[in-house]
Amino acid sequence: MSAAIIVENLSKSFGKERKALDGVSLRVQPGEMVALIGASGSGKSTLLRHMCGLLASDRRPGCRVEVFGRSVQSGGRLARDIRDVRAGIGFVFQQFNLVGRLPVITNVLAGTLHRIPLRRSLVRRFTDEELRRGIEALARVGIAECAFQRASTLSGGQQQRAAISRALVQEARVILADEPIASLDPESSRRVMELLAVINRELGVTVLVSLHQVDYAMRYCPRTVALRGGRVVFDGPSAMLTPPRLRELYGAQAEEILSHDPVVPETAGDGASRARGRAPAAESAA
Repeated sequence: MSAAIIVENLSKSFGKERKALDGVSLRVQPGEMVALIGASGSGKSTLLRHMCGLLASDRRPGCRVEVFGRSVQSGGRLARDIRDVRAGIGFVFQQFNLVGRLPVITNVLAGTLHRIPLRRSLVRRFTDEELRRGIEALARVGIAECAFQRASTLSGGQQQRAAISRALVQEARVILADEPIASLDPESSRRVMELLAVINRELGVTVLVSLHQVDYAMRYCPRTVALRGGRVVFDGPSAMLTPPRLRELYGAQAEEILSHDPVVPETAGDGASRARGRAPAAESAA
């Protein structure tokens, strides 16, 4: 089986002084849930944006990004059909990227825009079937009752779940989540991470999630890739990232990665269990 994500020899410089990525290579297999960790400025967000073609790498021979066998970029040039390739990649942003004045359901159905005629997309006219699928996606994340509220009325945790439901409507085979819990309280953070784990387990969606704190990676992601200074310094089982190991990898930066906000305890086990607890759809809104 071919890899879900292939990154080879990826480098990115911003100006002459700053190298955000320095020869990064990694592979993610279909159905994996992988954490991407690192201190501020380590290159996590930059790497995710290269994976979905929001950024082009430095023009170096041999550098490439593929998602399920389709080229995202190669040699520093985005694929000609990049818009079509992006249709299979859901991106969850730290700040939700919802239009606050529009209803939640309209924001969610933005995930269908690559499949509907331009004329309908411009006036945001959706069929009954599309609306049904949007409501179902919101129900899966536990906020169907919020469908016709303005997005700005939702809490931070609810907005992030709406953003995830947008990726579900998109029918993404890969979800890239860029620090999706960075601005949330511990309880909302747990629910969002649980939701990503349930989507990964039940729908088989490959998930790569950037996290600032390692305890969430260890609880929900069997595998972790750690960046430092734009380079991969660890790629292996999350359980191996003990505090002494992190201090060895990061030195003084290790305290930034070791969480001070505990994961809310529940019946599910650790990262290897991949959140076997109940799905967030059965819970009240965060």
